[in-house]
Amino acid sequence: MLYTVYILFSAQKDRYYVGCTSDVVARLIRHNQKSKGFTGVFSDWIIVYKEEFLVKEVAYAREKEIKKWKSRKMIVELIAKNN
Repeated sequence: MLYTVYILFSAQKDRYYVGCTSDVVARLIRHNQKSKGFTGVFSDWIIVYKEEFLVKEVAYAREKEIKKWKSRKMIVELIAKNN
């Protein structure tokens, strides 16, 4: 099973969201459904970046690493380097 660290972008919110899952397609659908939470307000989230891992713990460590940056500039640079 692959684990995916992903970055979403909402043009309406002009924000990024970093997450990790084993089913990125289903997770994106849930993000785009109106619900409570950070992504629930808007339904225009798109995947702008992803990394895949074979080991769950490694994927979650990478997610935490990106979230610790707390820097939009670093996230934009990561996306730009890989697109």
